[in-house]
Amino acid sequence: MDGFTGWPSELAARYRAAGYWRGEVLGDLLRPWPEWSPQARDPQRTAVVTRTRRHSYAELDTRADQLAAGLADLGIARGDRVIVQLPNSPEFVTTCVALFRIGALPVLALPAHRRAELDYLAGYAGAVGLVTADRGVGVDYREVAAQVRAAHPGLRHVLVVGDPGEFTAWSDVRGTPRPMAGPQPSDVAFFLLSGGTTGLPKLIPRTHDDYAFQLRATAAEMGFGADDAYLAAVPVAHNAALGCPGVLGALRAGGRAVLAASPSPDEVFPLITQERVRLTTVMPAVLSLWLETGPLFGADLDGMIIEVGGAVLPPDVGRAVRPVLGATLTQWFGMAEGMLCFTRPGNGDELAATTQGTPMCADDELVVVDEQDGPLPVGEVGELLVRGPCVLRGYYAVPEHNRRMFTADGFLRTGDLARFTTTGELVITGRIKDVINRGGEKVVADEVESHLLAHERIRAAAVVPVPDPGLGEKVCAVVVVDGVAPTLAEVRALLRERGLADYKLPDRLDVVDALPHTTVGKVDRRALAAQRSTSTAVAQRMPGEPAPRGGGTARAAS
Repeated sequence: MDGFTGWPSELAARYRAAGYWRGEVLGDLLRPWPEWSPQARDPQRTAVVTRTRRHSYAELDTRADQLAAGLADLGIARGDRVIVQLPNSPEFVTTCVALFRIGALPVLALPAHRRAELDYLAGYAGAVGLVTADRGVGVDYREVAAQVRAAHPGLRHVLVVGDPGEFTAWSDVRGTPRPMAGPQPSDVAFFLLSGGTTGLPKLIPRTHDDYAFQLRATAAEMGFGADDAYLAAVPVAHNAALGCPGVLGALRAGGRAVLAASPSPDEVFPLITQERVRLTTVMPAVLSLWLETGPLFGADLDGMIIEVGGAVLPPDVGRAVRPVLGATLTQWFGMAEGMLCFTRPGNGDELAATTQGTPMCADDELVVVDEQDGPLPVGEVGELLVRGPCVLRGYYAVPEHNRRMFTADGFLRTGDLARFTTTGELVITGRIKDVINRGGEKVVADEVESHLLAHERIRAAAVVPVPDPGLGEKVCAVVVVDGVAPTLAEVRALLRERGLADYKLPDRLDVVDALPHTTVGKVDRRALAAQRSTSTAVAQRMPGEPAPRGGGTARAAS
């Protein structure tokens, strides 16, 4: 595929010889695998559960075959890109599996994305189709789809789960199942989205070979098998809930995938009890919420494993998991780009609360380097570089970006600051990227700044993180204005009108006389962030956010 960078042949041969890459394709999900027991091969066993529905392997397998044939009848072919923007639902599963069987490539968008993000993805990926829901909380996805299709004539097909309006109903796309030529195991299977270091996210190509290995390896390390249930409490389009082992890993193992609409305690705790959930994945902010509310709900998570990653986990929060919830904590450093480090269930509570554990497999290579890419001794902090059988060798179709992000010998520059303990565990200490981690959602400063400058009275803008006890970080917009300063509500309304996702909207607005600059003339975001964390000035904040502490230079927006 043009724009895809594969592994060097000698490394690919090594990974196959080691048994990581076995020639599996993801279109075989929902069908029995050779190592399954006779009991697990029962086609009527439950595969996917929601609050109101249960679906067997046979039912979903048949629907995926019908959908694959129907999509092929529409002209969607191997190598075509299709944006999939669906909530946690059986339709997400069957849509992805159907596209895998054709060899078409899902581009996994988040339910929180709006016109700005989908417009970008449609152009970047060259998408021929979009699969979306009819409505979500506060949004009509069909209106968004109409705007995106109008801007991209190549987006020939819009399929809608629910009331299709002017588009095609997803439920009507059915063909007579037939053999498909399908993809090769080394082909790209789908695209995840990067957190991004500048601008909008890059597309991360994941192959059938490497993702099938990730599904198997993470399930094995977590002790997840055919008798177990995995709870997807965060969006399945995230790598964490998709394949660590996630929903796809649960199906690969012959288990059950339990799909929740949200991580809200009143939804997930009954599902955990009802389905005897063995494993789930959450962000630290959600874990804190569960710790606060678990006793109120009488939640007993004894025997359950909770994977936590995506943001900084305060050690005291990690230490509370077993005494409060009865569950076992595993802490993860995970990247959609393919690197996974995590503590194992048997490592002990203290290690899980204070480190990100060890790599997924023996051929994962991690090195901590100084500013000249020189390896640092154990215990010293530097940038983490990674490569391995699941780590991409290049983002899709961005050669200049790839030259900056990868070393000459194929190591990915993560942008994360890290160190290793004397016993070999990874500890992430910070990052050098201008990305705000808002409760696990990555907000790229450059992107939001470009939209802020569309306001007629904003002359200059910078976006920086401010500490938040619940989310880890929130988004603060620091602006220089001409005339009367806009209100925070006005700024948020403008960005929402421009199609920006809600999680990217500023939580706080500071108006300043000038932005500080570095010696090379760039806006000094680090200085701004430091000022925001100690500022006593009155700033516009979202309801419920406490006033900042310390001294500073911001003035209130009127």
